[in-house]
Amino acid sequence: MSALHDEWLALQGQHERYEALALGVKLAAFAVVIFVSDPRVTLPLLALLWLQEGVLKTFQGRLGDRLLAIEPALKAGADAAAMQLHSDWAARRPRGMGLVVQYLKSALRPTVALPYPLLMAVSYWS
Repeated sequence: MSALHDEWLALQGQHERYEALALGVKLAAFAVVIFVSDPRVTLPLLALLWLQEGVLKTFQGRLGDRLLAIEPALKAGADAAAMQLHSDWAARRPRGMGLVVQYLKSALRPTVALPYPLLMAVSYWS
């Protein structure tokens, strides 16, 4: 097995782990609505969980970007440099507000955002 193949396997496992963590955050949001009745507590907690899921999805996206860079090399049988996740990311890393914008964009993706406004509405009106 090549180092690139090993890297792909490790990154794919972590990519799936981030998906499970994001699902856990969504489940925590549902639990907050069920078990916390005060909207003054519930709404900020839901906002925090929403942003946390956006951060997780941003991290997952970085792994996905590296996976997409590795796959063509594996398919072509190329001998590309392995273990470059952090070097590649550091070269393109946004700074300051750029990083915040990246997190917010992830939080606003429909697959992330869908339940949070609904849960906030339920929490507020109940």
